[in-house]
Amino acid sequence: MSAKNIFNHVSYEQDPRWTAVDDYTLSHLHPTSRANHSSLKYCLENSRDQGLPDISSYASLGKFLALQCQIGNVKHALEVGTLGGYTAIWIASQIPDIHVTTVEVDPKHAEVARHNIQKAGLGDRVEVLDGPGLKVLPKLKAEIDSGKRARFGFVFIDADKENNWAYFDQAVDMSVSRACVCVDNMVRMGRLVAEEAQGKTGVIGARQVIENAGKDARVDAVVMQTVGEKNYDGFLMAVVK
Repeated sequence: MSAKNIFNHVSYEQDPRWTAVDDYTLSHLHPTSRANHSSLKYCLENSRDQGLPDISSYASLGKFLALQCQIGNVKHALEVGTLGGYTAIWIASQIPDIHVTTVEVDPKHAEVARHNIQKAGLGDRVEVLDGPGLKVLPKLKAEIDSGKRARFGFVFIDADKENNWAYFDQAVDMSVSRACVCVDNMVRMGRLVAEEAQGKTGVIGARQVIENAGKDARVDAVVMQTVGEKNYDGFLMAVVK
């Protein structure tokens, strides 16, 4: 399941110690004998073979997100930024009674994701919605307000970074009290606080959601830095009050 054997992007910051720790811990805590191993591995390999960009999450993060859903007894989860479906497969394959709604702007990515999700046997519980998040999320909110769709107990945002805050803001409004909302790629190898990187789109988007969340009375949040087999980065995790 190790992403290092599939993706090796030159722009990532990697350290053999981080990879060794992930390999060791996953070999005991999520060994290849687990039922979802082959589906997750296929998802990464097929996404690569179909030409999708190397921006998916990785095994330890995917399982962390799934465990967050288990801790919260989440029945309905939302993802913004499907890519090849790797995170959605992690969550749905770990929790047999959860429904995942995932939004993807790129039609090819959505097509590949649907194939990967069907291959994993999760097509009945993972719903892939095509279109820009800024257009799809208001439609979901309208369905929630009309009683046609349940509120979400978990949200994972990993899409175009300039719209981080817009997605976060709308996600909070669609979530139940005590829901967890995570936004990925906050630290960006330390560029979050590097003076020379402050004009970069990803950094601007990260700082906006951090600063706005800190002033938002609806949530309490923290940023966790992460290192691992793929990169040095981090995520914001917020709890809806």
